[in-house]
Amino acid sequence: MPDGYETVVGLEVHCELSTRTKLFCGCENSFGAAPNSQVCPVCLGLPGSLPVLNRRAVELAIRIGQALGCEIRPSVFHRKNYFYPDMPKDYQISQYDLPVNVNGHLDLPDGSVVGIERAHIEEDTGKSTHIGATGRIKGASHSLVDYNRAGVPLVEIVSAPDIRSAAQARSYVSELRRVLVAAGASDGRMEEGSLRVDANVSVRPDGSTTFGTRCEVKNLNSFRSLVRSIEYESKRQVALLEAGEAILQETRHFDESSGETHSLRSKEEAYDYRYFPEPDLVPLEPDEALLRAAAVGAGLMPGERRRLLWEAIGASLEEHASGALADQIETVIDLELDRLVVDAVAAGADGRLALARAANEAAANPESARSLGAGSFAALLQLESSGSLSATQSKAVLTVLTEEGGDPSEIAARLGFEGLGDAEIEELIDGVVAAHPEEWSRYLEGDGKVAGFLLGRIMRESKGRANGKVVSTKLAERRSRA
Repeated sequence: MPDGYETVVGLEVHCELSTRTKLFCGCENSFGAAPNSQVCPVCLGLPGSLPVLNRRAVELAIRIGQALGCEIRPSVFHRKNYFYPDMPKDYQISQYDLPVNVNGHLDLPDGSVVGIERAHIEEDTGKSTHIGATGRIKGASHSLVDYNRAGVPLVEIVSAPDIRSAAQARSYVSELRRVLVAAGASDGRMEEGSLRVDANVSVRPDGSTTFGTRCEVKNLNSFRSLVRSIEYESKRQVALLEAGEAILQETRHFDESSGETHSLRSKEEAYDYRYFPEPDLVPLEPDEALLRAAAVGAGLMPGERRRLLWEAIGASLEEHASGALADQIETVIDLELDRLVVDAVAAGADGRLALARAANEAAANPESARSLGAGSFAALLQLESSGSLSATQSKAVLTVLTEEGGDPSEIAARLGFEGLGDAEIEELIDGVVAAHPEEWSRYLEGDGKVAGFLLGRIMRESKGRANGKVVSTKLAERRSRA
């Protein structure tokens, strides 16, 4: 952002619920079927058809509200009227002024909190494909519509305008996706359209408490698009203000190829949709039994999983908020390898080493790694910590262990890995010192930069069999005796 301005962002995240059938009919809810093969009179909006509410969808929607600390309230379905080919009955059944979930929040990994204004239930629309060079409706020769998605249950999660940067927006959607997946409410697959984001972006002078005119960027389906669109739109609005021009409240499209947003239409207000209560559905009034049923099946939330990892590896919140350790923690949580790390530490493994191996080597084959026994993983890490295996050897054994299973010691023996004894390491050090007297002298004088050079030479001479920690310790011992 140019100096003197602040970005203000509110996000609307649409997540498809993991139900077997659609929201108001018995059509299958699955991705990838032949176009228009999962439709019926209800989701096609044919005259005389009537909606019947999917109880499982309601349970999952409430579970999302519970995970986000929302108030669960009685709610009413409304008709949101608009004409567009992707909704054949010319209205969408949604919730308007009485949504089921309100006043929640989401805690981000860095400790910041973003408010959740509402998380309401609605049906998804069909998917339009515009045939032409740009793939947009403007300039298309014709359009194709697939109604398989029409009527799929959605929850739209609307954040408060608490987000102040594209990076924080990315962090918010990442954490929200983790919550949705952990709750078992959605698979969160952005590449399949299960998770889509609309970003409301405005700018204002630093220190101002008045919101600027917002523009909504529609249908962002990747983290990269989310970040790029917010950054571009913020700079575009600042440039208009600097030029003395007004910002128009409108809906905009983000062009992936150019990295720019383009005007689609003037921003609709609630009155444009002519909301009125859906006459074919009764009000939804969750009772205690429904609230209990909604909570059944929810997994451990990301914040709690993160806390267990912090405790297992002895990390502080400050360490997690930035740096390589933070990246490793988020990687193992996203790949669902955090339980493996926590259990391996309980079995005697070094926490930091367990985290590093899970976030790097095990992450290459996460599905197999998730089935890896914590005892085997801990045994391998103990071989590395003790110096019986070098880091290179340990990584090679882990690759075999995740693919085939077995005993780490037996795998190491089969691969011909034998750690070097103290005498062999001392002999390697003698050779490197003799071959590089100038570097050794600098090391003795306290030049820390040359330590890596000497260590690298020794490791190369050992062909990866030496344990780097042991070598570093012996180098330091020699320096102290010199």
